Amino acid sequence: MSTTAAQQQAATLGLWNIAAEQPERLAVVDPDGTEVSYGELAAKANSYARGLRALGLETGDAIVVLQPNGDELLAAYFAAIQTGLYIVVVNWHLVGPEVAYILADSGAKAFLAHERFGEVAVAAAEEAGIPANARFAVGEIDGFRRIEELGSGEGDGRPEHRTAGSPMLYTSGTTGRPKGVRRPLTGADPDQVPAASTWFFGIFGLKPFDDHVHLCGSPLYHTAVLNFVAISLQLGHTAVLMDRWDPEEMLRLIQRHRVTHSHMVPTQFRRLLGLPAEVRAKYDVSSLRNMIHGAAPCPPEVKRQMLDWWGPVVTEYYAATEGGGTAINGAEWLRKPGSVGRPWPGSTIKVLDDSGAELPPGEVGTVYMKMGDSKFEYHKDKAKTEKARVGDLFTLGDVGHLDEDGYLYLHDRKTDMIISGGVNIYPAEIEGELVMHPKVADVAVFGVPHDDWGEEIKAVVQPAEGVEPSADLTAELLEYARSRLAKFKLPKSIDYVAELPRDPNGKLYKRKLRDPYWQGRDRAI
Repeated sequence: MSTTAAQQQAATLGLWNIAAEQPERLAVVDPDGTEVSYGELAAKANSYARGLRALGLETGDAIVVLQPNGDELLAAYFAAIQTGLYIVVVNWHLVGPEVAYILADSGAKAFLAHERFGEVAVAAAEEAGIPANARFAVGEIDGFRRIEELGSGEGDGRPEHRTAGSPMLYTSGTTGRPKGVRRPLTGADPDQVPAASTWFFGIFGLKPFDDHVHLCGSPLYHTAVLNFVAISLQLGHTAVLMDRWDPEEMLRLIQRHRVTHSHMVPTQFRRLLGLPAEVRAKYDVSSLRNMIHGAAPCPPEVKRQMLDWWGPVVTEYYAATEGGGTAINGAEWLRKPGSVGRPWPGSTIKVLDDSGAELPPGEVGTVYMKMGDSKFEYHKDKAKTEKARVGDLFTLGDVGHLDEDGYLYLHDRKTDMIISGGVNIYPAEIEGELVMHPKVADVAVFGVPHDDWGEEIKAVVQPAEGVEPSADLTAELLEYARSRLAKFKLPKSIDYVAELPRDPNGKLYKRKLRDPYWQGRDRAI
């Protein structure tokens, strides 16, 4: 590309600017292979935005979207982003009352659903009292207007009174109702891509245009997944969407579309590594530049194997919906194995003790962070907001330490830490060893009641395909653990389940496993 062309492209950031100058440029490849240009995506977003304004929605109002990955969801997102609306993208695994709660809690003025989730959508809309004229469906849902009616007859072009909206993400807490993270609207011009977007992608070496292709293999209701796709589109990248993630299909799409970057979770790495060697070898992955992972701890051996296969393009980060984080590239990780990296530029990471005092390098405490002057609050939950803060820092409840070079090492979530006989034990370390056994598909470790020690270590294992639970399997796994872990870290017992309760982004809902063992008992943590 010539210098002049590169400069022109660098100045032409943002969905609508790119659509105006390069309307035929490929924006989205839907899961069914349908290709959607920047011009087409912008036109659909404009139509929906006009329709939402015609319904009477004003700056600061919210819409809720219950849809699978596809250009329809992205059109709704960009419609909200240019009309000063909050958009809540709902986890489609939720049932009617749970979706109704989010509709009501967010104050949704419109509900955009997909016919795949029609039964849940109807129940939620009725319970939350969403007016019939504010319900829209991709496909056919009883009592919903077709999505094509949204903006139909409202003219062409962009809506009036354009101002930047924002996603409103609901945190997937394991206790109580989820809480919305609602940031103040900036009043910015939606055509201007926030500097934070180019800065954030810059952390991972992802530049505007530059022939980048992003592969989205997780549901767009996840914060990071939505952010990566939206920013990719704002920077002129093509977004290839998957509906249901499959390891070989991912490799096929990487080769077919010359994918350069993606956002992944360690569970996906393990399933990729589980493919037969001849399957892995037949796909060309040389186009990869940065495969970014987060959301859940990655066992060190899994990370090493992925680096051996894909090379130093595997980058890890630790971050929060609420703001702030760290990152570490593949080459750094090989020098600092187990670390989640150093703080992003402008981000602050500190490790504090229970009194709020800062701890020196090497000492373990609670990890706190902040991102510049960014502020947030948990929607309608001042108590939760205040509980998570010390001064202008906030915590996700993770335990870790910083080394002398400022690299962060996470030990575990504080609420998951086991205290047995007064000794702190971190389940993530035990899980990282057990999960490498070939007969283990997935594993969770947590504390269960013990009259003398307070807690003892329990492992719950999802056996690999074709492996049956048995006393012999338990003995084999305990012997394996004995060769890799100190005696005080060894599970005292192992139970088996058909599948661990994880969401599609890899997050483990450990409380669902742990709580039955604690019924009628209180944990100190």
